[in-house]
Amino acid sequence: MKNYVITLIAFATLNLTFGQETITFPDQSSVITTGVPFMLIAPDARSASMGDMGVATSVDGFSQQYNPAKYAFSEAKSGLSLSFTPYLSRLVNDISISYATYFNRLNEYSAISASFKYFSLGEITLTQDADDPGIVVKPNEFTADFAYALRLGEQFSMAVALRYMRSDLRINQVDRNADPAGSFNADITGYYQSEEEAYNDFNGRWRLGFAIQNLGPKFKYDDGGEDIFQPTNLRLGAGFDFIFDEYNKLGLTAEVSKLLVPTPPLYGYVDTNGDGEQTMDDPSTPDIDEGEPEIITEGQDNNVSFINGVFQSFGDAPGGFSEELREFVWSVGAEYTYQDSFAFRAGYFNEAEDKGARKFFALGAGFKYTTINIDLSYLFSASQVQSPLENTLRFSLTFNFGDGEYDEY
Repeated sequence: MKNYVITLIAFATLNLTFGQETITFPDQSSVITTGVPFMLIAPDARSASMGDMGVATSVDGFSQQYNPAKYAFSEAKSGLSLSFTPYLSRLVNDISISYATYFNRLNEYSAISASFKYFSLGEITLTQDADDPGIVVKPNEFTADFAYALRLGEQFSMAVALRYMRSDLRINQVDRNADPAGSFNADITGYYQSEEEAYNDFNGRWRLGFAIQNLGPKFKYDDGGEDIFQPTNLRLGAGFDFIFDEYNKLGLTAEVSKLLVPTPPLYGYVDTNGDGEQTMDDPSTPDIDEGEPEIITEGQDNNVSFINGVFQSFGDAPGGFSEELREFVWSVGAEYTYQDSFAFRAGYFNEAEDKGARKFFALGAGFKYTTINIDLSYLFSASQVQSPLENTLRFSLTFNFGDGEYDEY
């Protein structure tokens, strides 16, 4: 009798297990999305030409975007840099990113820097009908930041940056409750540059860098709106300079980055009767007709604070560890320099197919005349998903003041 009862319990358990199968809704994407993604776009031609990298490249005027700790190794006393990047240039001619930076070495061990980045979405005319002259609006976003860099040793420095961002994409002529969104975030970065060492046929120098960028709270456009993550990002990079002689140098650099933002989970429902279809008896939403799934079948709930999101982002991908690895974006780049006056650059950028599919090659060149640096870059898409910056020529200009005042090389 005892064995018979146990058998009945086991049989009932099996029926319950198979009868309440969890079904995942199809066609769900696990691409990570954030607010103000323009903050991660390479604004300058040098970084763009090497595959959108900059955390471990040698110091330049635009280091504020990737790693302001590098300014503590600048040979120039100070510098002003300007850049302009057309966006979606194959479709429109009034969307662009403008960027300006300034840095100043205070002494042998410290430096300060600041930047302003402006993303213009051009002019949009809102009309009610064909006879309406319309209202012209100009959506835009911008950031302003300040950083302090300090050398903690002869070869290593760190920096902290504080940033204010403002996003004015919600059009109040359409939604009267819409207001510009604003928030603050911070960067923590580090940079290592070794002494020049002699090898068999050349001298060499190692470069290492890391950055945690845009670490800040979620934001929203109105009181009833959804909380949006800022594009908190981790960058790790390493490079090596082949110094062949006093005129010729080749720098190779590799970089990986990952958004420190939770991966969207996959939603579904419990199929209580095992018919493979969702009915009113299969729980998942308060109102099935509204399509608001509540049951997470794979992954973790991404409705968390930004701090919890940073730690959760390393282990919440629905596809497990293999998907976590695909969330790392990587790039490689090379820069040949002759007499510190001319540079030729090339790079490649890669993102997994199911995480955005951004893949492109880039080429660029740089010229230095007295204290002025001019840089150009051009992007070639290598993906079926076209890049907004495909076939775009980017231009950057840097003015170095007190060039050569510090001897770092």
